[in-house]
Amino acid sequence: MLSRTASALFWTGRYIERADFVSRLIDATIRLAALPSSYGGDVAAWSGALAAAGARDSFKATHPTLSEEAALQFLSLDPNNPSSMRSCIERARTNARAVRTAMTAEGWEAINGAWLDMQRFGTALDSRPTLTRLLDSVKAAALSFDGATHRTMLRDEAYWFLRMGATIERADNTARLLDVKYHLLLPRDEPVGGSLDYFQWTTILRTVSALTAYRHVYRDNVKPWLVADLLILNERMPRSLAACAGDMVRYLDLLGTMTGRRGPAHRQAVAMATTFGKARIETIFSSGLHQAILGFLSENNRLGVLISEQYLF
Repeated sequence: MLSRTASALFWTGRYIERADFVSRLIDATIRLAALPSSYGGDVAAWSGALAAAGARDSFKATHPTLSEEAALQFLSLDPNNPSSMRSCIERARTNARAVRTAMTAEGWEAINGAWLDMQRFGTALDSRPTLTRLLDSVKAAALSFDGATHRTMLRDEAYWFLRMGATIERADNTARLLDVKYHLLLPRDEPVGGSLDYFQWTTILRTVSALTAYRHVYRDNVKPWLVADLLILNERMPRSLAACAGDMVRYLDLLGTMTGRRGPAHRQAVAMATTFGKARIETIFSSGLHQAILGFLSENNRLGVLISEQYLF
């Protein structure tokens, strides 16, 4: 497979995953913003959403003041924001179009249909019902694309590059969300386990569609250390950091077997997965959750660079 084909597939997977995450982030933040300001609602919730999407600095560069309307527009349909849902779907479609022969007709139709639907919304939100339809459309598009590729694509290099892109993006999104909650949103005078803590951790679970999973696994009230355990160490949770690291090892193993090429990217993924296998949530909290997540983000970014150097250039 040509490196440019692998790169287009990898980034198609990343952009679709990012669009899905932003749609869920907006949905959950709307719920949090509706609460009284003493519970983390109002503008503070949108500051956290922008940070979780990695778009706070770019937002500040173009918007002198923060408001719900401006944040919603920036994260949803702003063509100048590379992390907006519109930009992500457009870039995913551009990458997929360049490698249509490496995908099945069903996979291409799913992503092309997502872009056609996105164009109908234009570049400006006109009402809250429009936003609801937009969020539902993006979530459905991501599920449709995942389903189409899973059910129709050969398990070969093309499929594994798609999955690697989605997985490395998913890990980055989960880590950023956890870090923003713990390090930026929780006031210093609010006790862990307080009412504000409950609403914000529940928002995290809603953002990654893990509230039902949490109840099934722990059968307990929402507690920060259990939420962190689910989203960091529980390998049964698809969006957890440990699950993503394990998936990356598996995909690189399969890719290495098919291509006969192994290298630094594989060793990096194995090292990350091994670290999670030995970790305990009590140790992570005692040594600092913020520091642990920053460390993971750095290692995950390094893995992305190594994959690019090994396969995509």
